[in-house]
Amino acid sequence: MAKNEKKENNLTAAPLLNAMLNYKTDPMTGFHIPGHNRGLGIYPEFLNLIGESALKLDTTDEFDNLGTLHPATGAIKEAQELAAAAFGASRTFFVTGGSTVANLALAFAITNPFEEVLIGRNCHRSVLTGLIISGAKVNWVIPKKLNDWSIFGSIQADDIEQKLKKNRNIKLVWITNPTYEGVVSDVEEIAKICKKYKAALIVDEAHGSLWSFNSRLPKSALKLGADAVVHSLHKTGGAMVQSSMLHLSQNTCFDEEKITHALKLLHTTSPSLLLLTSLDAARANLSSKKGQDMLNCAIDNALYFREKAKNIDKLHVLSDSTKIDPTKIFIKTDNLDGLELEYILEKDYKIEIESASDEGILILSNIGGKKEEFDYLLNCLEKISKTKYKPSKSNVKIMPLIDPEIVMNLREAYFAPKESVLKKDAIGRISSEVVALCPPGISILLPGEIIKEEHLPYLFNYEKLEVIKE
Repeated sequence: MAKNEKKENNLTAAPLLNAMLNYKTDPMTGFHIPGHNRGLGIYPEFLNLIGESALKLDTTDEFDNLGTLHPATGAIKEAQELAAAAFGASRTFFVTGGSTVANLALAFAITNPFEEVLIGRNCHRSVLTGLIISGAKVNWVIPKKLNDWSIFGSIQADDIEQKLKKNRNIKLVWITNPTYEGVVSDVEEIAKICKKYKAALIVDEAHGSLWSFNSRLPKSALKLGADAVVHSLHKTGGAMVQSSMLHLSQNTCFDEEKITHALKLLHTTSPSLLLLTSLDAARANLSSKKGQDMLNCAIDNALYFREKAKNIDKLHVLSDSTKIDPTKIFIKTDNLDGLELEYILEKDYKIEIESASDEGILILSNIGGKKEEFDYLLNCLEKISKTKYKPSKSNVKIMPLIDPEIVMNLREAYFAPKESVLKKDAIGRISSEVVALCPPGISILLPGEIIKEEHLPYLFNYEKLEVIKE
């Protein structure tokens, strides 16, 4: 019993948070950055907006005995070690540029020019940006398409095996799990297949940062055989925006020093201590009894909504036909598309959702959420289901379920001579830019891909496109 209590106390400790509290109560006289001098040199209206306390804590590493990020020292190092213990990693890195920087660093550290990498087509644009930097050659595995919902589903383990069996040059597989809408792939089976063909496995688990803290959620890839995992703690874990973690698994095949050097090269040299501290605090909270209660409440709220939603006419919830993270709730109605439903919820009911897609909308059951909020949402959806709306004539689409036609390497196409042409004149040309709507950040077009007429509904924000010069 005493041993368990000690472990609980260790994982709920927050060394970086404590160091920042000391910095706040016992500050030094500073002659260093940031230049606003603990809020004294700030625009008054901005000071009133965010508060004096926040500006007093707006500092970076290397000062006031808070430690450094690269290399990790002091309270920052202690916080990262506690995070590794909580998530089951051999090494955890704090990242203040979001999971974008974590993905860039992995691509930069692990892939080389013209090396072949197998990537899930529903990856975030930052993965592809990293491969543009490294010059690696992309091979695609297309996730299962849930056409009735107009979203990507899980990546099939058999598809991974077929790709690796056919092309023995592929030594790295990089998948996204869960999908933006919460659909879960069989990572354990995919990891076994990767090991069979001697390929490393990276899992962009940006939207699964809660999974290590509750048995009612899917298992993290850190426990299922992945070599590296990325978590966006700011998305669902309670950290501040731009705060993420990069983990190496216990049995990783990756060189830790290469990851360290890549992060140092790509990361800011002035990391925000507020963001770093929020990572420490988020991990401590999720490890605590209070945090566990909040997470259980979030799951309960999601299950409650899913059950009650069955009673609303013309409303459908993604859940029955696939394995899913219950806290990601994707819904659609028979009489409205996703963009229309989003607009009505915002305009008529002052409800802000996570995102809208072609068929439906995504809502999140977050820690700190209240059952009353879900009751209000259910009541609004009930009213919407009974209201007649004019049919939409829009041809706008969000989720690009189009198989790419690749004719050039990513990096080669990105740096090739290019020109800007009208969208209607771009059909049949080779794209030279990354086109990806965010959210969810999934690519519509990438450098080196043929632009087709079926792409046009997804390019509603574009008048012109950059293409390879003929």
